Amino acid sequence: MKNVKIENLDWVSYRELTEKGRCKIILPVGAIEQHGPHMSLNPDVLIPSHIAVKVAERSDDILVAPAISYGYKSQVKSGGGNFFPGTTCVSASSLENYVFDVLQAYVNHGNREFILINGHFENSMCLCEAADKLVNKCRAEGVSVKVYLLSYWDFISEETIEKVFPEGFTGWAVEHGGVLETSIMLKIHPELVDMSKAVDVEPATFPPYDVFPPDPSWVAASGTLSSPLPATAEKGEIILDECISGIASRFG
Repeated sequence: MKNVKIENLDWVSYRELTEKGRCKIILPVGAIEQHGPHMSLNPDVLIPSHIAVKVAERSDDILVAPAISYGYKSQVKSGGGNFFPGTTCVSASSLENYVFDVLQAYVNHGNREFILINGHFENSMCLCEAADKLVNKCRAEGVSVKVYLLSYWDFISEETIEKVFPEGFTGWAVEHGGVLETSIMLKIHPELVDMSKAVDVEPATFPPYDVFPPDPSWVAASGTLSSPLPATAEKGEIILDECISGIASRFG
């Protein structure tokens, strides 16, 4: 199996593979965030990283950069909130500047095309800002670069949703620590999931506003926004197959 991870290459091989910008660079961006008592803190890093590698392995011109593990602050209505022990996040400006600096370094190496695979909902606008800042700076310097930004779950079809959620789908907003992430982790890292600790909760409901400081009572004590109990590795495989195929067909 070919090596697609930049961190595992020596610098000479990396230079040869990326000479004259002939490779696309995938940068996974996640978060360290609680995902319930049944799962590790790093699904938002491991899932996009796995997808990135599988996409790159199907291509002759894609390499995968080391993932950025710390993401923007967990929000109550999408990630349970920043007050759970273990959830370790950074400010929007820190994430934006860090992603920009990493991309700028790759541009300095001669790379010109980038794919950001997001694994943490809250990161989205920070990544938009970093990409926009990079493109504008490079344009002013006479350098043409292109940045694609995607979240892996955007490639999941209605047909797959019906297979994974036969009892009905309550929406991505409450899938934090639920069937989606748990199923994928059962497939790619079962050693980091203990279903005996999974807590059955009703899908979270929230008022049509946010409040600061955040109110912990809005979230189940488990930290999950829906029940992970129906999760299976088989569902994870279905989800992954579609995400990897969809992304690879677009960028491979």
